[in-house]
Amino acid sequence: MLVSVNLRPHASLGRVLDDLGGTLLDLVLGDGDRPGGIGGVAIHDPLDEPALPQHALMLGVGLCEPEEVVRQLRTLARHDAAGLVLRAPVTVTADITAAVEETGVALLSLARGASWAQLAAMLRSLLAEGDVGDAEPETLAGLPSGDLFAVANAIAALIDAPITIEDRRSRVLAFSGRQDEADPSRVETVLGRQVPERFSRSLAERGIFRELYRSDDPVFVSVPEQGMEGMTMPRVAVAVRAGDELLGSIWAAVREPLTEDRTRALRDAARLAALHLLRVRAGADVERRLRAELLSTALEGGPAAREALSRLGLGDQPVVVLALAVLENGAEDAELATERQRLADGLAMHLSAVHPRCAAALVGDTAYGLVPVSRDADSERRALRIAKDFLDRVGDRVRAVVGIGPVARSAAELPEARDSADRALRVLRSGSGAGRRVALLADVHVEALLLELQDLVAARGDRPTGPVARLLDYDEQHHAHLVETLRAWLDAFGDVIAASAAVHVHPNTFRYRLRRLAEVGGFDMTDPEARFAAMLQLRVVAPPAS
Repeated sequence: MLVSVNLRPHASLGRVLDDLGGTLLDLVLGDGDRPGGIGGVAIHDPLDEPALPQHALMLGVGLCEPEEVVRQLRTLARHDAAGLVLRAPVTVTADITAAVEETGVALLSLARGASWAQLAAMLRSLLAEGDVGDAEPETLAGLPSGDLFAVANAIAALIDAPITIEDRRSRVLAFSGRQDEADPSRVETVLGRQVPERFSRSLAERGIFRELYRSDDPVFVSVPEQGMEGMTMPRVAVAVRAGDELLGSIWAAVREPLTEDRTRALRDAARLAALHLLRVRAGADVERRLRAELLSTALEGGPAAREALSRLGLGDQPVVVLALAVLENGAEDAELATERQRLADGLAMHLSAVHPRCAAALVGDTAYGLVPVSRDADSERRALRIAKDFLDRVGDRVRAVVGIGPVARSAAELPEARDSADRALRVLRSGSGAGRRVALLADVHVEALLLELQDLVAARGDRPTGPVARLLDYDEQHHAHLVETLRAWLDAFGDVIAASAAVHVHPNTFRYRLRRLAEVGGFDMTDPEARFAAMLQLRVVAPPAS
């Protein structure tokens, strides 16, 4: 299982340790200044053969036995990996030491209390995920454009205090070094990438956010007199704005109010941070559009599809197409569009934790995902499990469905795979999927054919004929329920008791209606061909049951 993160040239192991060392990561053995950038982040999976990007950093989830660690180090060396991260405390044996020296693969430890998901997310932020296109990095005020960790470290140096940069919801976007100099609440905030709810609630009750967001000046936040668990140091915070738009805030853990010079420096730093936050947002929008264009080109097929797949990192590899849609719930168009984009971003993140070089983007009102798979027969079912896991994580907050196509073994097969995924998705969106949220086309093939027959009938303007037409006319003239009776009888395979219960009438009344519909419609209830013809017309030609 891999998380692919294509990195900029400066993203080296030393850079990772500079920014995350002392808080999340520590170097246990090996050369932390090894030259060369990290090519990606991989998550150890004992059931999958690793397919590592160049100079990968492996997250050794579940690795603890010395023999396993030695074996993994040697495997990583064959792939020219940069390092292996284990959960602290790491037991260092003579064999492990010898393996590190022999392979050159650095051994790092993840701090207790931090989750692997937090580390993977931090690495994505730190290393500036941007795996589409070849644009050279830009700079703003001498710092790599959009590099919020570099900005945080620069501000920390200016005001001599550990820094966090947070968004409007108090989620940590980046942090500086020296977090160990702050109090336990700051460490908890950094590890969780979110200000704990008890702290944000206290700040809101004290009016700190109100004061912070209505001024451009730094605000000093003292420790509450009644005390608060984990918070022993005051804070200085300043809002980060672009014009009238609030982008987030900068928080410094201090021991006393800042001097006038440092207050001015923090105020100026907020303007610099605003430029970088805007660059991050703009870069994400550009990358999102480019990824969507490449994905759309690949799915459409044609001469450009192979090149688009290569730029997505999926050239010459079998893939499964996932098609995800948000079910309409009466929301405004703008709200629905936002929900679609949010869910598409969530799908991209979910898939990135499943396999390297996967791709996902919103194309029209459907989010498509391309998941690299092996050539075995279980690949479609594996994609089914991946989609179910994603929707389980989304929960009931958003009503979404996913259609899955067959394995496409080349760019030429992608349009057909996409069409199959779309057909399965259409069934789920129509509500004909028997309550499913995820389906392969094979699971809903008959329902898909019926929908396509309905399209053909509508396009040609066909009307019901024979017994069904006569029953519809009779019901319209006499306000009877003969068509409803026929539907129920056919759906119940001729079981009068079940059919009468379905339409809430007495069985004797139902039997009378059956006799009437046979007479009025000229319908031979004993003829299987007549039953099939009536059932097909009721499903694809006649108006739906009210």
